[in-house]
Amino acid sequence: MSAPTTPPRADADADARGAAHDEEVPGGPTAAPEAAAPSRVTGPWRALVIALTLVGLAVTVSQTFFVNPFGGTLLANQYLYVVLACFLPIVFLSFPATSRHGQDRVPAYDAALAAVAVVVCGYFAVHAELMLTEGWDYVSPGLALVAAFVLWVLVLDVLRRTAGVVVTVIAGLFSVYPLFAGGVPIGFLEGIQYDLPGVARKHAMGVESILGLPLSTAASILIGFLVFGVVLQRTGGAAFFHDFARSVFGTARGGPAKVSVVSSASMGMMSGSAVSNVLTTGPMTIPAMKRSGFSGEYAAGVEATASSGGSITPPIMGTAAFLMVAFIGVPYGEIALAAAIPALLYYIGIYTQVDAYAARQRLRGDLRADLPRLGATLRVGWPYLVALAVLLYLLVAVGNEAQAPFWVVAGLLAFALLRPSGRMSLGDLADTVAHVGRTLAEILGIIAGVGLIIGGLSMTGVSLSLARELVNAVGGSLALILIAGAVTSFVLGMGMTVSAVYVLLAIVMAPALVALGIDPIAAHLFVIYWATVSYITPPVALASFAAAGIAGTRPMRTSVVAMRLGMVKYVIPFCFALNPALVAQAPWPQVLTTLVFAIVGVVVMAACFEGYAVGVGRVLPTWIRVLGVPAGFAILLPELTTSLLGLAVAAGLAVAARLTGGRVDEPAAPVAQEVPA
Repeated sequence: MSAPTTPPRADADADARGAAHDEEVPGGPTAAPEAAAPSRVTGPWRALVIALTLVGLAVTVSQTFFVNPFGGTLLANQYLYVVLACFLPIVFLSFPATSRHGQDRVPAYDAALAAVAVVVCGYFAVHAELMLTEGWDYVSPGLALVAAFVLWVLVLDVLRRTAGVVVTVIAGLFSVYPLFAGGVPIGFLEGIQYDLPGVARKHAMGVESILGLPLSTAASILIGFLVFGVVLQRTGGAAFFHDFARSVFGTARGGPAKVSVVSSASMGMMSGSAVSNVLTTGPMTIPAMKRSGFSGEYAAGVEATASSGGSITPPIMGTAAFLMVAFIGVPYGEIALAAAIPALLYYIGIYTQVDAYAARQRLRGDLRADLPRLGATLRVGWPYLVALAVLLYLLVAVGNEAQAPFWVVAGLLAFALLRPSGRMSLGDLADTVAHVGRTLAEILGIIAGVGLIIGGLSMTGVSLSLARELVNAVGGSLALILIAGAVTSFVLGMGMTVSAVYVLLAIVMAPALVALGIDPIAAHLFVIYWATVSYITPPVALASFAAAGIAGTRPMRTSVVAMRLGMVKYVIPFCFALNPALVAQAPWPQVLTTLVFAIVGVVVMAACFEGYAVGVGRVLPTWIRVLGVPAGFAILLPELTTSLLGLAVAAGLAVAARLTGGRVDEPAAPVAQEVPA
């Protein structure tokens, strides 16, 4: 039996990207080299990052648990300014201004910008109560106005460093839109116009821009989940879930690919990430798949497709899912529960295709002797399963979404510091805190910058008319609005972060979908799903490109394979938009019945996408594949008659495949494989 594996420091790349949520950075590790300098923050700078992180976490915990050791509870805007004062400076210390300067050190100008961020945000925090009582977002002292301009510029630069130029340009244009909104010749884009000082005040001191819904939600809920994801990974959770997947699925036909699917899904539950999932598990799973007979493109495609499900997989998901809490006004536990069925169907689709490919190619699994033993793996890693179970219980049964992750983090750290073997040292703990600080700084910086988009639309009043005009433009057609939403989300997802896409379309597209009768949670998840398909879809395909780099394959060919493997992700959003039971927005008997039909439909479609009928044991002729995809889709539709008709067609096609299909399945006898230690 091989020893339990530990992810190699290929996740140094993931560390450099703020590993918990690197999907927030368009361009991936090759397109954003300025973000890949983990050695830049060393010595006193590292100590400063740790100190700022600890202060920020202490204030967050105090606010979340109502401890208040330093007096009364902070005002809402005061708390947000303190959070910014702690984490914006970390961006200037950790992320170089350009790819050519400051990769191995912190230049004086970045240190100065970090200091300015502390001073400006600290100034606003001290005067937060006066800001509210005296209406500084309309009339403010001169010094406050200067500070407002400085914060506006700082936030844009933070966004540029963490999310790239494209998102920054878009946010910058929206942020200055109120300067000329009154003169826009298009009626529904015409809004209230402001002068430059008025715009600066609204952005920096108002409650609908930098301090708006995204940052408020992130500071109250998201911080705890980000900390949980980082701590779970760095205390050994990533290694445990990979070993667990190997011990359960490693001997099955195509076992290494199935391990990739399951371990990437597990990593997704921890991080909500795409590229960092590839960089963390890919160096182990991709070579193993290639050794067992999978082609390089297929191995990389499996890893990319499985990893891209992280941002749609509860309980953590991606940043955009937490922003749904503010836009929809429901507890995060309800959103996580709603996302569970689509995520399950997504991974069932990938797993079925992998199984079909392995059967068609007669690929075998590994010898049991080469794999970790399930009992030994569980004895070492059971606390990680308990951690996830406790988190789910606190979210669903208790409904304590703000405090829940902190309780679990405390338990994980206690376990890591006290366990008999592999105990976390104080140095490891310091590294974890520094990693948490970088991750929080990156995500909070992006969210603060994205808030400028909301600010520009809200202060002009334009956001109220966009959804109405969109509904009028499509003539009230549900089909057209869904297609328009899918295309818009996908196109924006190629150049913007998922959070930025979601925030923009949560204002424009989601209300239009709701106005046409789509369930609110389904409408918002629809936007998120289609924003994330760009991870595996050319020409961007961040996850596919990262996996191709590990596999040594052509990125575009890898992306095409990943698209085929992830076809369910393109179909499921339309299904749950039309059938809210797929997002648990129906009575439970209906939800369960719908789930059974949906699993059958996904398996049918996956078999047709791959060209092999799992269970029937036949290669599918082209005509059966062509008819099987719409039959599977029909099974997923809400009307029972349509579902039964699709089921009947699929059954008939299965019989036809048995009579006319290709070769029969052979027993998969495991062969010895060299398994990375």
